Amino acid sequence: MQKIKNIILDYGNVIFMIDFVRVREAFMSLGIKNVDDFFGHRTQDPLFDAFDRGEINARAFRDGIRERAGVESLTDEQIDNAWNALLIGVPQGKHDVLLYLKTKYRMFLLSNNNEIHYAYCMQHLQDKYGIADNTVFFEKTYYSHLMRLRKPDPRIFQQVIDEQGVIPEETLFVDDSPQHLETAKAMGFQTELCTKERPLEKIVTDLNL
Repeated sequence: MQKIKNIILDYGNVIFMIDFVRVREAFMSLGIKNVDDFFGHRTQDPLFDAFDRGEINARAFRDGIRERAGVESLTDEQIDNAWNALLIGVPQGKHDVLLYLKTKYRMFLLSNNNEIHYAYCMQHLQDKYGIADNTVFFEKTYYSHLMRLRKPDPRIFQQVIDEQGVIPEETLFVDDSPQHLETAKAMGFQTELCTKERPLEKIVTDLNL
């Protein structure tokens, strides 16, 4: 293992906590059938991938939800509330870890995100922590809907490599999705799986970062 010089962090369930059970129940309440095939941690309807890549806007996404739910009367607010049910927030102390790491490493954020979730997350940061966004914690933040690429596509990692000049073997990538880590590892990154039992704080301790 080479000396770590750079750290790339995912956002969901690494920094900003999310709950797939909550959004599952919210989608069911909208009348969506086969919800486990519709949206999940590992697989999801192509509608969500397109939204994460910024290929469709919020209006088209909401129309897609209405179509798949078979309920044309669903309001934008109902859809947004169900979609945002996934999002819990950033726990106290998590930002302190980021500020500590920033003193020792080049820090980057690489998140699969979308227009609706991004707005909610940034509002959460403003309301709870009095900051506009994540730029205070990272040298640069990368969001899939702005990049038009989505993990685990190797091209999204390559863009970070090309723009920042990082060497994968000297870079730690932390994510909560095994399929994203598989791509990163194949490209030479050092990788760590973030879980409820092994959160970012424990990874930092275990690796003596």
